[in-house]
Amino acid sequence: MANLIFCINASLDGYIADENGNFDWSEPSEDAHAFFNDLQRSVATFLCGRRMYETMRVWDTVVLNDLSAVEREFAEAWRDTDKVVYSTTLDTVPEPRTRLERTFDPEEVQAMKDTAERDLQIGGAGLAGEAIRAGLVDRYVLRVLPTIVGGGTRALPDAVRVDLTLDTTRRFDDGSVLVDYSLR
Repeated sequence: MANLIFCINASLDGYIADENGNFDWSEPSEDAHAFFNDLQRSVATFLCGRRMYETMRVWDTVVLNDLSAVEREFAEAWRDTDKVVYSTTLDTVPEPRTRLERTFDPEEVQAMKDTAERDLQIGGAGLAGEAIRAGLVDRYVLRVLPTIVGGGTRALPDAVRVDLTLDTTRRFDDGSVLVDYSLR
């Protein structure tokens, strides 16, 4: 059975975007980007909501020669990943290896985990919150940045308790810290 990984960048006060929806403060350094490249290569399927899809779809279309080496590696890994977009407002998702689902079905995601040979990743706080509430997330990988934004989109949902075990920590050269937890 594969793990479902929630991997996210978060401010020190626990937000993925500020009150205006900005997340430019979370741009990864080269060594942080390299970590995310390795993680992306380990993932078979990426589950995301509409906003995360709209943010990440650039990696399917960007000209590889216009990218730095570390960005190119990520784009290549991203293009080798199947994507499932959960949205009630999108009509199509034209990128390769991408399919559209109207509703998040925990039983379907559990079936995906049960049959996958490689891990799945979930992105976007709203969709991840649904998966966390359904008890589907096995691993929480958070890159905590040395920034306080004071409000915005919370990285983790309210009104849910999950007991975790710390597996790994890592400090990146931009001052951010990775914490990697799994279910206890």
